Amino acid sequence: MDSAEGYAGTPERCGAGSENGSAALVAHLQRMSTEDGPGIRTTVFLKGCSLACTWCHNPECLSPRPEVVWHAVRCIGCGECARACPTGSLELGPGGVVIDRERCRGCGTCAEACPSTAMELVGRRMSVGSLVCEVAKDRSYFASSGGGVTVSGGEPLLQPRFLEAFLKRCRALGIRSAVDTCGLCGRQALLEVSELCDLVLYDLKLMDPAKHAAFTGQGNEKILDNLLALGDSLRARDRGPALWIRTPLIPGATAEEGNVGAIGKFIARELGGLVERWELCAFNNLCRDKYLRLGRKWAFAECDLLEPEVVESLITVARNSGVDPAIVRATGATRLGSGRGAPKEEDRLRTAGALG
Repeated sequence: MDSAEGYAGTPERCGAGSENGSAALVAHLQRMSTEDGPGIRTTVFLKGCSLACTWCHNPECLSPRPEVVWHAVRCIGCGECARACPTGSLELGPGGVVIDRERCRGCGTCAEACPSTAMELVGRRMSVGSLVCEVAKDRSYFASSGGGVTVSGGEPLLQPRFLEAFLKRCRALGIRSAVDTCGLCGRQALLEVSELCDLVLYDLKLMDPAKHAAFTGQGNEKILDNLLALGDSLRARDRGPALWIRTPLIPGATAEEGNVGAIGKFIARELGGLVERWELCAFNNLCRDKYLRLGRKWAFAECDLLEPEVVESLITVARNSGVDPAIVRATGATRLGSGRGAPKEEDRLRTAGALG
């Protein structure tokens, strides 16, 4: 079956279930994305992560298990969810639905019973064929924009066999693919997957191992070693995937000149000529509601967006760190006002990566 139409029908026509039962826990799909690689993309978020970054923007992807979330704005207070829950994990109180996370097993019965879609189950098992069905629906957008599918998370390489099978099917269909990894994964799995995708998005967050452990729950030694191994593998091939490095600019954590400079020196010293793009991803606080829906506190809930001059300063540090200045790009929004007044339109465009 070599047409997109053949994969956009029922799971049976897509070949769902033909991978010996291979399935993954998918949190959600984000269509029409422009932030996870070139062109218009469909980003697949898998559940489960090997890090626990305090600033995580996808907290629903941290746990490897299904989770129920409550959308307060949709709730009509009928109590059907609590009555349907087989474990008695839900209670309807004055402030809305309260979920006992220790008792909840993420079965999704409450979501099925909720008449207003206020209860949502995040994390559904999908076969390779079923997932290919979904992403193939967007194939025309990929073709017209130079985009494709990006597999993210969480950490997608925690489910390597599924990921490999999915990428093979995408390649067979002519769908370009990218994998977004934090690098804390099996080295062999990383190298094997890199042979099946067109782009690797690799996170470098903090160079100081102690700070990395403090902010993410794990040191960075294996992450750096895996990146070096990937670099050696790319040098040995005639044709390999493009490599983008991504650094989140988190206030009080990673958005420091010393850290950005150290990352740049590492890239220049160890990965010279291999990195096509180094993205400085400006902090955003749009995930606040995600934490509320999950019943969690977020350490960065009160943090504002970075001021444009701060991002500009870090761009300058990155471009002076020894890398090819042309590979440095900044993405994301910045604060609209600062002590020196609102930034110029040019500043906002440059920070968004539209200007060099």
